[in-house]
Amino acid sequence: MTQRRIPAVYMRGGSSKGVFFLDEHLPPAGAERDTILLRVIGSPDAYGKQIDGMGGATSSTSKVVVIGQSSRDDCDVDYLFGAPAIETAVIDWSGNCGNLSSAVGPYAISQGLVDAPRDGMAVVRIWQANIQKRIIAHVPMRNGEVQEEGDFVLDGVAFPAAEIVLEFLEPGGSDGSILPTGNAVDQVTVPGLGTLAVTLLNAGNPTIFIDALTVGLKGTETQDQVNGDAALLARLETIRAHCTVAMGLADSAEEATRLRPHTPKLCCVAVPQAYQAAGGKQVQPADIDVIARILSMGKLHHAITGTGAVAVAVAAALDGTLVNRIVGDIGDRQVRMGHTAGSVAVGARTIFQDGAWVVEKAVMSRSARRLMEGWVRIPEAL
Repeated sequence: MTQRRIPAVYMRGGSSKGVFFLDEHLPPAGAERDTILLRVIGSPDAYGKQIDGMGGATSSTSKVVVIGQSSRDDCDVDYLFGAPAIETAVIDWSGNCGNLSSAVGPYAISQGLVDAPRDGMAVVRIWQANIQKRIIAHVPMRNGEVQEEGDFVLDGVAFPAAEIVLEFLEPGGSDGSILPTGNAVDQVTVPGLGTLAVTLLNAGNPTIFIDALTVGLKGTETQDQVNGDAALLARLETIRAHCTVAMGLADSAEEATRLRPHTPKLCCVAVPQAYQAAGGKQVQPADIDVIARILSMGKLHHAITGTGAVAVAVAAALDGTLVNRIVGDIGDRQVRMGHTAGSVAVGARTIFQDGAWVVEKAVMSRSARRLMEGWVRIPEAL
């Protein structure tokens, strides 16, 4: 039987990979589109490997992106991100991928959706449709093409590349609330675990912060140590699910686990300590302001999610949050956070306005590269 061919580009953005599509090459948003994209990525896969698809069986590599021309005057393209679950037939469309955001501008330019200078810096105005926010991407150009090679090093990515600067404009919640409960720290009761101190934040993506010591961790654990402990992962998911309800994002913990595996993220934070990151890099306490270990789709991320890094920077700037208690007052400089694969610095500009915190923007650097162009193939009869 002839397979169906769909034009697609396989791209790395930051420390993630995903399959990129033009909106016009897919059915409208809904069940048919989800069925197609799940099959492209290789889900659901009871074996947890996504062997029969483009996914890489991790939260960093089971990703899809849909791009279209924007109808907004203040944006060039609309960007929709989906996080397919690996073992179940669910795509979580509830949040953004900060890492893949860095690939949206290059993709849009290469597809002819955006005019760009032959040389210099292209500015791509992106509408992030999942969270209804604007992102500005600064993409380097050379000889009429996106410059992909360079000397920018991103911990968690093996090879250097050209730097892409991203500005996340007003990345707070879609209703303007950064702290959805109004509190810098909340006490959330989790059955079987007691009452836990957490910071509930909505910036970049909805994020839950908890002190690593509260869940029995130092904060310096490796990815294998965390992901190899099924009981620990189950406890962390229980915490995440009940905090999701506390944030008003799900009616029950069961619903949070079943339908919102992508957001909110759970981030364990700790005071700066020396540790060896993945890849052998030594991270020293003097080089970082906080340790952040973020979980994505139920597993510890191999580095840090882009939106998670934004959330850490925003939380650091807000008085009294669990992150701010560790970081203290660092003035206007970027927050240096130690993650599983090394460290990264992200800046956030916050102001207290009309009785509430407002984030004007968060800025971070990433890189992106086209890995493959052509068509993905799926069975004709799905």
